[in-house]
Amino acid sequence: MDTKTQLNNDMKDAMRTKDKVAKRTLMMVRAAIQQAEKDRREELDETAVLAILQKEVKSRQETITEAKKAGRDDLITDTAEEILVLKKYLPEEMSAENLRALAEEVIAEVNASSIRDMGNVMKIIIPRVAGRASGGDISNTVRKLLQN
Repeated sequence: MDTKTQLNNDMKDAMRTKDKVAKRTLMMVRAAIQQAEKDRREELDETAVLAILQKEVKSRQETITEAKKAGRDDLITDTAEEILVLKKYLPEEMSAENLRALAEEVIAEVNASSIRDMGNVMKIIIPRVAGRASGGDISNTVRKLLQN
């Protein structure tokens, strides 16, 4: 079952069980997916859906950081619960060692030798990672390997 279908089914279950956090979170994610589909004028594939889920998690992590600065414990708790709901749909995080190994493999594959080749490497590695690492982590790993 694809992630979009799973999100829809789980939202219906959350409505039935009156799980307010899951219902609210899943409705926001579905709205973000629908907006992206409307903007692109095509249905999103699995990779794009996972990217939206990652973006939503990152947004909530930033919210927690800001809430800590403001001393808003209530907001921190709610947002942390939303992150837990979203992480159910993301694949398991890739370890730094596995990411580095994959980056080395792709660099060798495209014969990248300098930082100027970073775009070619990123084009190939991002689909292979497919939601198991953030774009920033991928970029940092590739950059370090190309600079050495």
